[in-house]
Amino acid sequence: MDRRSFIKSSSFSLAAGAVCGIPLAASAADEIMVGGITDLSGGLDIYGKPMADCLTLAVEEWNAQGGLLGKQIKLLSYDPQSSMQLYTQFSQQAALKDKVAVVQGGITSASREVMRPVLDRYRTLYFYNTQYEGGVCDRNTFCTGVTPAQTVAKLVPYAMKKWGKKVYVIAADYNYGQITSQWVKKFVQENGGSVSSIDFFPLDVTNFGPTISKIEAARPDMVVSALVGGSHMSFYRQWAAAGLHKKIPLASTTFAVGNEQIVLSPDECDGFLVSYNYFETIDNPVNKAFKDRFHKRFGADYPNITELAMGTYQGFNLWAQGVKKAGTLERTKVIEALESGISIDAPSGKVSIDPATHHCVLNVSIAEVRAKKLNIVETFQAQPPSDTSAVCNLIKNPRDNQQYVIKL
Repeated sequence: MDRRSFIKSSSFSLAAGAVCGIPLAASAADEIMVGGITDLSGGLDIYGKPMADCLTLAVEEWNAQGGLLGKQIKLLSYDPQSSMQLYTQFSQQAALKDKVAVVQGGITSASREVMRPVLDRYRTLYFYNTQYEGGVCDRNTFCTGVTPAQTVAKLVPYAMKKWGKKVYVIAADYNYGQITSQWVKKFVQENGGSVSSIDFFPLDVTNFGPTISKIEAARPDMVVSALVGGSHMSFYRQWAAAGLHKKIPLASTTFAVGNEQIVLSPDECDGFLVSYNYFETIDNPVNKAFKDRFHKRFGADYPNITELAMGTYQGFNLWAQGVKKAGTLERTKVIEALESGISIDAPSGKVSIDPATHHCVLNVSIAEVRAKKLNIVETFQAQPPSDTSAVCNLIKNPRDNQQYVIKL
C-alpha cells in the first residue's frame, strides 16, 4: 500500500475523538469484549459503515439469545478514519487496554497488514472479513472474504464469453489492485484473451480523463475495474459522461461493495458485471429472515446490504461458534475449534472454515447491475480458497506468519 496516500488524506490529530464508546477501564469480568475496527469516516467509510452495522446486529443477536459462555458481549467500535496510524493505535488499544477477545476489522490490505502483526504480538485473535488478493498465512488470523480464485476466476471468463477477448484493466495502486490485476491478466490469458494495458491509480485520484482517452484509443472489448474508494467512483461518472458506457462494457472486482450502484444513476452503471459471495437477491430462507431482522433494526429504507457487510456478519458468527465449541475464550482453544471445520448456514449459503488456510469455502455468484439492483445470473457452489491453499498449510506449518505473493 502507498501509505502516503492515506496519510495525506487523513489527520492523525483527530485521534482524540476517534473512538466510539471506549471505556477508560478494562472490561467487566461478566462481559466479553469484542473490537470492531472499520472506517466510519474518511475515504473508505462507504465500506466501513455497513460493516459496522452488520457487526452490531450480530452482537445484538447473540446477546438476545443469552450471549456467549453465559456472558453478554460488549462491542467496542473504533473509527480509524482511513488512517494507518490510527489502525495501529486502535489495534494496540483493543489488545492491551480494552483486552478484547477478538478484533473484527480492517478494509484495505494495508489496514490488515498494520493490524495483523500488532494482534499477533499481543495474542489477540483477528478476523479480516473483506475480499482481498489472497496469500495471508497466519494462525492468529482468519480471512472470511473471497479471494481471486473464488471470484475473478469466474467473472473474467464469463465476461469474456459475453463481450470479447481484448481487455483493459484499471486498478487501485496498492496491494489489492496490483495483485488482483495480475490475477485478471492470468485468467484473461488462460481463456485465450489479451490485456491491452494495466493502469494504476492512487486512492485520492479523481480525474480519469487522460485514462479514459487511452482506453478509447485502445478499443478493448471490455474494461475490468479494480478501483477502490469514494474518490475512484469518479471514474464511472466520467466514463459515462464520455459516452463510453454504451460502447465498451465493464466488469469489476470491487464495484458495488461500497453501494456505488445506489449512488450512480442507471445510465452510469447498468450492465456492469460483478462477482461476490453475497447479494441481497439470494433466494433462501436464511437470507430472507436475515434481511427482515436487518431492516427492522436499521430501517426499511437501508439502501443495500453489501458483500463486505455480510462478510463481517459471517465472520463474527464463525468466531462465536468457535468460542461456543471451545467452551472458553482462550485463544489457542478457540483457534483449534475453528480449525475443526466450523461451518454456518449463512444468508449467502453454507460458509465453512478451511483449516489449512484459515480462509472460507463459500458460494460465489455473478451478478449484473440493473436499475440499482444486483441481479444474479450464475452461482457456483462451495468454492475453495485454492489460490491461498497453494502456498499456505497451517496444519503442517502452524508457525507460518506472512502474506505470500502467489506466483502466477
